[in-house]
Amino acid sequence: MIDVEKIRKEFPILNRQVNKSSLVYFDNGATTQKPRGVINGIVKYYSEQNANIHRGVHTLSREATELYEKARKAVSDFINANDSEIIFTSGTTDSINIVANGLNFPTGSEIIVSQMEHHSNILPWQLSCERNNGKLRVIPINQDGTLQVDRLKELVNDKTRVLALTHVSNTLGVINPVKEIIKEVKKINPNILILIDGAQSVPHMKIDVKDLDCDFFVFSGHKIYAPTGTGVLFIKENVLGKLQMSKTGGGTIKSVTFEKTEYVDGPMRFEAGTPNIEGVLGMADAINFINSLGIKEIAAHEHELLCYAQTMLNGISELEIYANHLNKASVISFNVKNQHPFDVGTLLDKYGIAVRTGHHCTQPLMQFYGIQGTIRASFALYNTKEEIDYFIEKLKKAITMLN
Repeated sequence: MIDVEKIRKEFPILNRQVNKSSLVYFDNGATTQKPRGVINGIVKYYSEQNANIHRGVHTLSREATELYEKARKAVSDFINANDSEIIFTSGTTDSINIVANGLNFPTGSEIIVSQMEHHSNILPWQLSCERNNGKLRVIPINQDGTLQVDRLKELVNDKTRVLALTHVSNTLGVINPVKEIIKEVKKINPNILILIDGAQSVPHMKIDVKDLDCDFFVFSGHKIYAPTGTGVLFIKENVLGKLQMSKTGGGTIKSVTFEKTEYVDGPMRFEAGTPNIEGVLGMADAINFINSLGIKEIAAHEHELLCYAQTMLNGISELEIYANHLNKASVISFNVKNQHPFDVGTLLDKYGIAVRTGHHCTQPLMQFYGIQGTIRASFALYNTKEEIDYFIEKLKKAITMLN
C-alpha cells in the first residue's frame, strides 16, 4: 500500500485553505495537482537548462535536446511503445485532431464513436464526416453506463474507416473492454483504424499499447500530475505513413526550396515549431513519480476510495448515482434529486470541497439520461477516506439547506 500522508506532503497546494477550510480536491478527472518533483523540474529547466531543441550545437541546446528525447523514452516505456511511435502534442484534444485531420477517406466513409464520448472525441470525427459526406455511427450504452458491445456487429461494415473510443468515461468512470472490442472489430474488418482515448485511463491503470493492439492511443499530461498543455499521440509504426501532416514548420523538415520541401520521417514530422519543452520534461518527472509509487498500488488505493465513497453515497436517499457499480475508475457521477448540480457544487465549495459540476463535455450522454448535468467526484492517489467522510458530512448539510 502507498503511504498517502507521505505522498500528500509532495503536493504543496494540498496545504491551501479555501473559504477558511482545508482544501479537499475531488476534481482530478479535470486535472490533477502537481508534485514538488514536477514543479522543481520546471524551475530547474528555466533556471539552468533553457534553450531551444533539435537545432543548436551549443551546450544548452544539446542538453535540452537530450532531456527532451529522454522524456520521449520515459513516455514510450510507460505505455510499452517504441520511441519512434511517440508524438508530443498539447493534449488529448490536439492528438485526436491531428489524427482526424491527417486521415483522408473516400466519400461516404463511416466512423464509429460511442454515446459516452467526450466532445473532443466526437467533434473532429463529425468534421471529418462532413468533409467526405460520410456518416458518424454511435455505439449506444445501457442504463448502467456500459457499452452495448453486441451492437458492433451491425455498426461495423466495409465502409467503416475508424473506431474512436474512450477507454474510461470521463463522466461515469466506466471502464470499457477496449482490448476485446479491438479484437472483435479487427475480425470483422481488419482495415479499420482504432483510436483509444486514454485521458482517463492512464492515471489509473497500467497501459500496454502493444497488448491492446490499437493504432492510435492519446492522453494528456495534466491528468497524470504533469503540466497543462502537454499530451501524447501514440501511432503504431506501420500506420505512421498513413497520416498526412496537418501542421508544418520548423522541426518537421529535411530541406526547403520554393519548388519542393522534403519532410523528416518519424515523430518529429508531426512536431512543428518550438514545443512545450518544460512541459514535456515535467511529464517525464510525473511519470517517474508514478513509477516510484507503482501504478498497481495507486490503482488499488483509488479503487478502495471509490468503493468507500460509493457505499457512503448510496446511503443518502436523496441522491441518484449514475453507473452505480464498481467496474469504474475512481469517478462517481451523481445528482441530488430536484436540485441543480451547480447549486450543490457551490455549497460544497463553501466548505473547501472542489467537485466538478455540469455536462463534463458529454452532452449526448446527458441527453441519454435526460439531465442537464451531474456532480462529479473524482479521486487521485493523494485523496483519503477522511476527506470522503468530510465530503459526505458537508453534502448532507448542503442537501438540508437546499431542501
